[in-house]
Amino acid sequence: MPKVYLKTYGCQMNERDTEQVARMFTQGGYTLTATEKDADAILINTCSVRDQAEQKALGKMGIMGAQRQTRPHVVFGFMGCMAQSRGEELFQRIPHLDVVVGTQKYHKVFEYVDGILQKRMEHRMDDPALSMQGQSVCDTAEEEDSQNTIRDHLPKARNASAFVSIMQGCNMRCSFCIVPDTRGKERGRPIADIVREVEFLAGQGVCEVTLLGQIVNLYGRTEFPKVDGKSPFVQLLEAVHEVAGIERIRFTSPHPIGYRDDLVAAFTYLPKLCSHIHFPMQSGSDRILKAMRRPYKNAKFIEICGKMKTARPDLAITTDIIVGFPGETEEDFLATIDTVERLRFDNAFVFRYSKRKDTPAAEMESQLPESVKEERNQRLLEVVNRLAIEKNAAIVGTRQMVLCEGQSKNNSARLTGRTPQNKIVIFDGDADRLTGEILEIDVEYSTGFTTYGTPCLVGV
Repeated sequence: MPKVYLKTYGCQMNERDTEQVARMFTQGGYTLTATEKDADAILINTCSVRDQAEQKALGKMGIMGAQRQTRPHVVFGFMGCMAQSRGEELFQRIPHLDVVVGTQKYHKVFEYVDGILQKRMEHRMDDPALSMQGQSVCDTAEEEDSQNTIRDHLPKARNASAFVSIMQGCNMRCSFCIVPDTRGKERGRPIADIVREVEFLAGQGVCEVTLLGQIVNLYGRTEFPKVDGKSPFVQLLEAVHEVAGIERIRFTSPHPIGYRDDLVAAFTYLPKLCSHIHFPMQSGSDRILKAMRRPYKNAKFIEICGKMKTARPDLAITTDIIVGFPGETEEDFLATIDTVERLRFDNAFVFRYSKRKDTPAAEMESQLPESVKEERNQRLLEVVNRLAIEKNAAIVGTRQMVLCEGQSKNNSARLTGRTPQNKIVIFDGDADRLTGEILEIDVEYSTGFTTYGTPCLVGV
């Protein structure tokens, strides 16, 4: 039975896409392997949001190419955003590469890889010297309804949560972002199809789903009508909320544009919506937001956060921030710090600006030196980390409802879970019994970014 190794770089959407590909391979008779050394097919799902992710993917694939000398039949492939943006260029960069598949062709990956592998295995039986033969494939073409192909999941004995892709693409054209070119225009799946997928997951024991979209709150805006003043996204939230067995609903990532009062109001009457939103701010400076082509002002972002806190007082807000954008002055940067201090985010992902291919920001004047980007990155991280530590310390001594996700990645002897506010709690217990269960946990101490506690159950 052939084996496939899958490696993912990037966001939760990439993880969801990889799961779809993995499902197709297992259905095709392959087994998944955690190591590339015994794999017959090696695939990397790539990200292009930041240069660092691309370089990691290229480096990883380059190192793995050494296997070609001892195991010449192995098929190597890139898929995802970098594959979409670079296409044929990757064959020049990675000589042992066989397959390049873009973001709208995940459902074709198995067909391409298996076809090449079968030919190589047949040739190896005839003559080992021929095992390298096999047609290479580059498919980055657009495909209608590709958003409807990300719908299958890997079966798991105990699975607390799952990602559900509700749309593909983005129409916003932020000046720093390559995603509209790699993922295409917004395309939403029908509500009924998404609900059926969630119902299937609930039947498998999943009690928490995270709805995924590049700008998730803009789901369906070009395809489906408003009903009773409610956007298609709010209609979807209401429909998923009705699925028996689903106890928690998350979504990521929304955009301030399209974050209307109907979505704010949903947090007042849909209790399954978790008390956490990841809400990308990007900058606290109106001047920089305009240069980023983010069509809102800082005051609007702050206003939405305030409305959300009113609708759900225990809400945790996390965010994304870019520092060192072209032309960012010290005054602009201080405006960002001021907003972070004012809103007291529970956490933030801070990124140094990096040029992305064919984006307007890459051609802007006043590109900042790396030393300035790094200095501002560290200054902002100090503020973000201080606030995050304070937020975690505030729940010490409280009782939290924690969804057990299974063994901790850093200590398999302990379990890990998340509160509705998405805070990590580590505790002792039996993984087989507790994974997928929502437990009451007394939080006893914090190490800063992680909290620790004890379940309020006897014999766990």
